[in-house]
Amino acid sequence: MSYVAPTEFVAKMIDAGESKVFMSTRDTVIRAYMAGAILALAAAFAVSVTVETGQPLVGALLFPVGFCLLYLLGFDLLTGVFTLVPLALIDRRPGVTLRSVLRNWGLVFVGNFAGALTVAFMMAVILTFAFSVDPNEVGQRLGVIGESRTVGYADHGVAGMLTLFVRGVLCNWMVSTGVVAAMLSTSVSGKVIGMWMPILVFFYMGFEHSVVNMFLFPAGLMLGGDFSLADYLMWNEIPTVVGNLVGGLVFVGLALYATHARTGATRSRPQPEKSASRPR
Repeated sequence: MSYVAPTEFVAKMIDAGESKVFMSTRDTVIRAYMAGAILALAAAFAVSVTVETGQPLVGALLFPVGFCLLYLLGFDLLTGVFTLVPLALIDRRPGVTLRSVLRNWGLVFVGNFAGALTVAFMMAVILTFAFSVDPNEVGQRLGVIGESRTVGYADHGVAGMLTLFVRGVLCNWMVSTGVVAAMLSTSVSGKVIGMWMPILVFFYMGFEHSVVNMFLFPAGLMLGGDFSLADYLMWNEIPTVVGNLVGGLVFVGLALYATHARTGATRSRPQPEKSASRPR
């Protein structure tokens, strides 16, 4: 398992952010769609394991399999691009603008949501025999999760909103640490070990992940959860997205860039030609 020094993997972080900025619309959306779908399947798997074993730690231990798969396949989560893409702007990579960063974030959000929503519908079909019977125990748990993490926050007002935001911050602090930890090694086993640990922490601690929630809450609504779409957006998804942005960018991306990036050394590969770098 080859170890990559911090100055080297920070350069890789910036390069990765730059490449995502210049990726075509088609590729960005496809990769985001697949990432959202795979992470949603992992969340459904973890909830199923937790219900069947009665041990949340077992579900948390197994959930990272989805994150590792989507990362190794080169797919993109909103939480990851929140951390990596702005670094290319901060590093003043040619052609990277605030507009191109926001474009990437918007496309990844749409792709992640579409992928997660697809799996939410499929799981709702499976858990209700195509909506012909009441949800089974796993389906009922999904509905309860949706209620407790929307209406449950709303019941506490401003304090609930702050708690939700902080959980979003802590989530992407861990998730983006997993993204970066994968760059610490050049072997598959090293990457998986590096990713597994912080993802386990986030899931077991119940922190708020915007893409996981794109599955949990629509699935909960389809399965009879006692909350509304407005509850989901106002009392979970929107504050979670903001918290994820702060957690990943401030506590991972900017922290590593500030202490490990070296002027000039961050450019570890040739810059893309202008004609080839224009998004399609």
